[in-house]
Amino acid sequence: MKIIIVGKNIEVTPGLKAAVEEKIGKLDKFFAADTEAHVTLSVEKDRQKIEVTIPVKGSIIRSEQVSTDMYISIDLVEEIIERQMKKYKSKLIAKEQGGGFLKEDFADIDAEDEEVKIVKTKRFGLKPMFPEDACVEMELLGHDFFVFRNAETDEVNVVYKRKGNTYGLIEPEC
Repeated sequence: MKIIIVGKNIEVTPGLKAAVEEKIGKLDKFFAADTEAHVTLSVEKDRQKIEVTIPVKGSIIRSEQVSTDMYISIDLVEEIIERQMKKYKSKLIAKEQGGGFLKEDFADIDAEDEEVKIVKTKRFGLKPMFPEDACVEMELLGHDFFVFRNAETDEVNVVYKRKGNTYGLIEPEC
């Protein structure tokens, strides 16, 4: 696995680079040799943040961790990605979904029996509205996301809350 390290508002020192390569390098056992891991280290005030993005065939494996110490953030992000890989192993290696980015020996490991269980189903009508109106509706309901039919495109969209009191819009690709 190739690790690409970038720093924002921080100099990537040899010590930080070695720590990232050691921890993220442990994930090498899950991925094929040509897989790239994009690592971004950033600092904002007392927040030491690491973002790891691993693009794989048809999907993206991503984790972001923030703490007061960059080395702690590095440890946390590695644990999260490793847990994600173990949890979703059976889904990722299915032949229909193309598990070609995984190492063969990882595909032979028994998956943990963590079955996804849907415990509640909700049904509701999708009334046409503009994205701004959907944000207002989401706020009124006290939710973090809201599904609606976009009045401009007549497609199902999702608005969601982001950090810093901003909003995001998810639209389907055609």
